[in-house]
Amino acid sequence: MTAAWATSRRAVRVLWRIQRMAALALWAHKARSCFVVAAVAMGIAALTVIVASVDGARRKALEIVDFFGPDAVMVIGGDIENRPVGQRFNTLTWADARAVARSLPGAYAVLPMRSVRQITLKYGNRNHEAPVVVGATENYASTWNWPLAEGRDLSAEDVAHGAKVALIGDEPARQLFGDASPLGRTILVKNLPVQIVGRLSYRGFSGGGSDVTVDDRIIMPITTLTQRFNLDRNYFRGLRVKFHDPDLIDTHKDNLRALLRHLHKLGPTENDDFTIVSASEILKFLTAFTGGLVAFLGLTAAVAIVVGGFVLANLMFLSVSERKAEIGLRKAVGASGAAITAQFLSEALYLTLAGACCGIGLGVALGESLSRLGLLELRLSPKIFVLSLAAALAIALIFGLKPARTAAALDPIEALRGGGE
Repeated sequence: MTAAWATSRRAVRVLWRIQRMAALALWAHKARSCFVVAAVAMGIAALTVIVASVDGARRKALEIVDFFGPDAVMVIGGDIENRPVGQRFNTLTWADARAVARSLPGAYAVLPMRSVRQITLKYGNRNHEAPVVVGATENYASTWNWPLAEGRDLSAEDVAHGAKVALIGDEPARQLFGDASPLGRTILVKNLPVQIVGRLSYRGFSGGGSDVTVDDRIIMPITTLTQRFNLDRNYFRGLRVKFHDPDLIDTHKDNLRALLRHLHKLGPTENDDFTIVSASEILKFLTAFTGGLVAFLGLTAAVAIVVGGFVLANLMFLSVSERKAEIGLRKAVGASGAAITAQFLSEALYLTLAGACCGIGLGVALGESLSRLGLLELRLSPKIFVLSLAAALAIALIFGLKPARTAAALDPIEALRGGGE
């Protein structure tokens, strides 16, 4: 037991001595060490951005699918997939909405919608530029699975009478009223007095690749919107349809498409003059986008990491060449080849770990800048740190092992002679 304890203590002392010598060697060549750290940091920064951006894109996809709902589809006027020259976008009519509500199997909610953009809202001496004002029929909030923070939803009476009422999103509510309740207050929507009857709860995510959130909107009866903003009253831009059985959503889509083609009198060879979008299409698009992002950023990260590894290997070979006398002296006094290998690998590992830490910080800063510009949405997770440390270890072992073995294989007499020349 005593002999084993003594052997363990001796091994710890040897390991500590090797680590101390590795640290002193790096400190003696600070400029070279910083250059290696910077090269590795660039690769780790790219890796940090790719992992965080992919996780962010996946979270965004789940948020959008959850908001859209697996039991609903959105019909949009015009063929936005093929984009034929001269196509019309005003193709959905009230007759379409009535036919879908009356005749489509499985449908239980039909919500026609249209919108106007960039409308100034006023309350007292406060103004807010709303990106979108939506016109809809009754039960907008429930049809969009959007809980109300307070108040009520739009009603059939509001739509029938073109009432000057509205639901307000979280963003304009905070901008115009602060922490006070907006219920019962009257705001000006482009000089039209409108009473707030409900406040939508905060959803908190953006759409369309911009920093405009879905919360930044107000919703009015579609009749009020068309009358007060001089819009065509025969058509609307979008139609949301909800179904009882989400598992049959593909069948529901086929039935809806067939019904609309019949209503629009489209021939067998004619393209649709509408587009049907469901949560599955959104998820497919975002998955394809994420895949392209992974391929591009993954190639960038791989190249940057390999470049950092080559920089490490070249500078370590240079270090071995310059330190031949030191290596020869250590071997002459009894240092084993394993100890020399361990020292140089330790030096490589310290450099790559420092590069990993700097790279994570650089990647997070770069990601935050891209997020503020609306180009990417990042999500930081422990996986980033695990992968970065694993990459640092791999760089040290792959690119540092050969220089370390070269140092360990030096003949002490030749090394002393070469170091003294």
